[in-house]
Amino acid sequence: MADEKRGQSDSAAREESVPTEAELRAKLSDDQYEVTRKAGTERPFSGQYCDTKTAGVYRCVCCGNPLFSSQTKFDSGTGWPSYYEPIEAGAVNDRVDASGGMVRTEALCSRCDAHLGHVFPDGPEPTGQRYCINSLALDLEPDEG
Repeated sequence: MADEKRGQSDSAAREESVPTEAELRAKLSDDQYEVTRKAGTERPFSGQYCDTKTAGVYRCVCCGNPLFSSQTKFDSGTGWPSYYEPIEAGAVNDRVDASGGMVRTEALCSRCDAHLGHVFPDGPEPTGQRYCINSLALDLEPDEG
């Protein structure tokens, strides 16, 4: 029973950490809001994390949810930061995106549903996936030391 209560507390804490739309409007830049809340896309090669090699954890700019590790980042040549897998199972959700006259898989923050980018099946091993993510949706927390 203690485990049930602990799980409920963890779940409640997670729910409390999801900002409201008003809080997001106040917190995010116009460009960040456009990308994360309206499924926008930054121009290729314009994002601050496109060429970053800093070790750390990439978090959701909206809610702080850990999304990707720098250890899974690779240079896809596409102009957006790319990762071959999320930091852990369940960190990123996906859904079908049929906008723009094509069908793609949209990547979303599992905690706050922020639009992150898209997932493509042309990434490197070991997963073969390419999570093509907008820098504007991310906040890098560098490793200490």
